[in-house]
Amino acid sequence: MLTAARLGAAALTAALLTGVAAGPALADVPSPVIPDGLYGKSDPTYDGVWRQSLALTALTAAKVTPADSAVGWLTGQQCEDGGWLSYRAAGAACDTTFEDSNATAAAIQALIALGGHQDAVDKGVAWLKANQNADGSWAFNPGNPGDANSTGLAVNALFAAKADPAGVAKAGKSAFDGLALFQLGCAAPADQRGAFAYQPGTAGALDPNALASGQAALAAVGGHLPVASSVRADAAPKALVCASDAPAAPAPVSHADSGEAVGAYLAARLAANGGHLDLVTPGAEPKPDYTATAWAALALTQSGHPQQAAGTVDWLAKEGATWTKGGTDAGATATLLLVSQAAHRDTAALTGQLTALGPAPKATDASATATAPAKKKDGGIGQYWLIGVGLLIGVGGGLLLSLQRKRNAHL
Repeated sequence: MLTAARLGAAALTAALLTGVAAGPALADVPSPVIPDGLYGKSDPTYDGVWRQSLALTALTAAKVTPADSAVGWLTGQQCEDGGWLSYRAAGAACDTTFEDSNATAAAIQALIALGGHQDAVDKGVAWLKANQNADGSWAFNPGNPGDANSTGLAVNALFAAKADPAGVAKAGKSAFDGLALFQLGCAAPADQRGAFAYQPGTAGALDPNALASGQAALAAVGGHLPVASSVRADAAPKALVCASDAPAAPAPVSHADSGEAVGAYLAARLAANGGHLDLVTPGAEPKPDYTATAWAALALTQSGHPQQAAGTVDWLAKEGATWTKGGTDAGATATLLLVSQAAHRDTAALTGQLTALGPAPKATDASATATAPAKKKDGGIGQYWLIGVGLLIGVGGGLLLSLQRKRNAHL
């Protein structure tokens, strides 16, 4: 029987795969107690460390110095063995069975971006190495079969920590070998080659998955958060080259070809679908997968193909209010800010929205909005005006959610 913690892990995995926030139903559920220092006001049970890590990474890249309470909350969530749970209530012990590789990988990247937390980073990297599967992959929780998302995120953290994934191995299988387990190669139909599956299906079959492809792609191209690549290629990503008599048996895609192959797959899917990826579930109409789309844009930008990501960045900006729930969803807002930063777009409004979702920062560097249009000097008032706008947006989003709850209660 599934325990509450296992149910929590399963819920977050489902949420990451669907690109929607995990959490309880809106009706008949008491408002959660939000710990001091945590970004966002929704229940942190399934995504506390994840959203905090993304928020700290994005704000640090925006030259915002987060409050000590925000950083201390994240470091205080680390278990003695170096891993992180999805969320740990104050005073609760760490149940290592439910340590979360996704949260751990994100926390490592956040602490590296912040700087000054090398001991915690080293312990986190050691935890990833200790919990690598024998096939080179990582699972969401240790001891389970690996998946593309978790493996990709672990590789991101290794890159951020300057730990060569080729040298991080278990039973002779490296992190790159683990990632290759989930990538479709020449045995797949031409329009699926380069994609990543979440996990192998029946008899080892690999089916393309949007979020798995997006998140694994950033690892395949050698990236991590925050994406700050200035490389630009003139050509589109190169599709996987296959012989006309490609073998029926699956063959791993080489690491040298992996990044361009998934980039070509993602670019083709985005171009054919109006700039975004879809969540496809049996018996339901496809709907936009914001999270998968964002990670695809990050991967294409990291790999030197920002022109293939430009239309997607435009689409995300247009749909941003829907995805971020008016700037009240900390994880979505942070991810959208990371995408905008990588694409060198105007980030002032998003920075203000995300700042308003957590404790007041220690400092804000006005030069962080260098990508925004030049503004007249106002003696520093503009900076606080932006934060004020973010607060108003956050309050407005909260009122809308409250009204929606009441509406749902009467339906």
